[in-house]
Amino acid sequence: MAENRMERMRELVSLLNRASEAYYAKDEEIISNFEYDKLYDELTALEKELGVTLAESPSAKVGYEAVEELPKERHETPMLSLAKTKSREELRDWLNGRDALLSWKLDGLTIVLTYRKGTLQKAVTRGNGEVGEVITNNARVFRNIPLTIPFQGDLILRGEAVITYSGFEKINREIEDGEARYKNPRNLCSGSVRQLDNRITAQRGVFFYAFSLVRADVDFGNSRAAQFAFLEEQGFDVVEYRLVNPENILDNISYFEEKIQTCDVPSDGLVLTYEDMAYGASLGRTAKFPRDAIAFKWADELRETTLLQMEWSASRTGLINPVAVFEPVELEGTTVTRASVHNISIVRGLKLGIGDRIMVYKANMIIPQIAENLTKSDSLEIPDVCPVCGQSARISQINDVQSLYCDNPGCAAKKIKAFTLLVSRDALNVDGLSESTLEKFLAKGFLHEFADLFRLERFQEQITQMDGFGEKSYRNLAGSLERARQTTLPRLLYGLGIENVGVANAKLLCRQFGYDLHAIENATEEELAETDGVGGVIARSIYAYFHEEKTREQLHSLLDELEIAKEAVREEQTLSGMSFVITGSLNHFENRNALKEEIEKRGGKVTGSVTGKTVCLINNDTASSSSKNRKARELEIPVLSEERFMEEYLK
Repeated sequence: MAENRMERMRELVSLLNRASEAYYAKDEEIISNFEYDKLYDELTALEKELGVTLAESPSAKVGYEAVEELPKERHETPMLSLAKTKSREELRDWLNGRDALLSWKLDGLTIVLTYRKGTLQKAVTRGNGEVGEVITNNARVFRNIPLTIPFQGDLILRGEAVITYSGFEKINREIEDGEARYKNPRNLCSGSVRQLDNRITAQRGVFFYAFSLVRADVDFGNSRAAQFAFLEEQGFDVVEYRLVNPENILDNISYFEEKIQTCDVPSDGLVLTYEDMAYGASLGRTAKFPRDAIAFKWADELRETTLLQMEWSASRTGLINPVAVFEPVELEGTTVTRASVHNISIVRGLKLGIGDRIMVYKANMIIPQIAENLTKSDSLEIPDVCPVCGQSARISQINDVQSLYCDNPGCAAKKIKAFTLLVSRDALNVDGLSESTLEKFLAKGFLHEFADLFRLERFQEQITQMDGFGEKSYRNLAGSLERARQTTLPRLLYGLGIENVGVANAKLLCRQFGYDLHAIENATEEELAETDGVGGVIARSIYAYFHEEKTREQLHSLLDELEIAKEAVREEQTLSGMSFVITGSLNHFENRNALKEEIEKRGGKVTGSVTGKTVCLINNDTASSSSKNRKARELEIPVLSEERFMEEYLK
């Protein structure tokens, strides 16, 4: 029996290490967080029972080794994991009658910042807790990191780099390719923070929330709350926290539990840290955990249900995504019937079959997931044909992840998704052409290539007789298509659906090549890669697209139907050398990126933090007591409304 338990331990160590490597080093997910925690608990129980801890056990290590893409640096103080509990009562008992700070446990990437003489000197990722990756240039473009601070001594702090749910959804909406979409904000953040080109980092909208002060020569009166207040005074956004004691901690846990339902910043639990710093330090640490803090993870609300079917959804690149459909269950106040299973590896890991009894939950109380399969029939048939076109489908493995693909270049799903992207708001912006309408047009043979969109008058009679259409609907559609003929090169380039080319990259490419499509078409991979924000991977995608005969033919046929506006390069750099900060919502510009682009066209620069070099803070809520407004007032920097800014600087 002991031999069997040892073998199981070895299996768990191997699986957990592979999952950890995929998660931390490759931004991939081969098992869910729920399953990882479950297997980890099983491993630690076996280790306790047998009195054995294998050298490679994740319980004996902190994190995983950093990849070799960025310079490495050893942390001044090791960054340990936290002991965790899911019991509210255990959390209360842990206080031992003392006060503590209860704060969010944010779900991103931990970063250590070092400031000297009031200036950001260095930023390093957590890595394996001992050694991290130097990402200083990337940290400088986080949305809310101050590059300079009032404090002139040495300052070291820790915090979490995160991408908000709204930011994550916006980025994924711009990616029509289902394969290329990010699984969750944490994966997106990890990849964004560790980019070799910080322009890409800047485009991703990374935020930083401080949660621990490591070193500063300041008397904080033995108060951790005083440390947090000090960090706020320096211009840092500090993780939301509450001062708690044994009498009110349960009410405060409930406060956070309710707030997470609408919180835009991803969190996977709470952290409890002793307010009395001297007392916390006196407790010391174990080999893996400090004793002055403990993590609280939400006890996931699990519901048992029955798997009814597995839908297979094809994307324009051929990736076929599995989506589990199950009997409705109530989770965290909403009715849930579907959950993405992400890839074939997870399907097989769960041993799914139609009719299986499964347990479902919401990851971080937000995203529906399958926690486990109680039946484990392992009877689900993986399709060998595409559910859309009926042609052959194949399983492809990249690293440890298996995914299903359609090999048919003429697959209708690929065509539907490709046309949907082309007519989307950020591309040709054609009103009245939903994905369902495009699907109908394709099925009837009205559309074969992109240019056919502008030749629909050939089928006017058939279209006006379709369900949901009539003369008026057709006229509206025809008018929208006519307006769409006048477009810009960045919109067209994005709409072509070149792999990995989003809205921002399309604009950067056009600027780099002087808004000359011919120059982009004929550029070498090396020339394309020289564009800011375009690395080797994107350059290869662009080069491959323009050197595929069929796609070039389709493009030139489309160009015959379009009028590409000539974009003049602004010579007058009226904002040269000026630095601005934008915060809050806008009225005259579509979003902050649009205003940022206008400023950059005129030679100006937009940063994420208010400093002594900031010319003005642009905020329509000029009377706000936000940290940026407060910082601006302290530095006597004007806070201008969008309209006032336009009057003074965009004349």
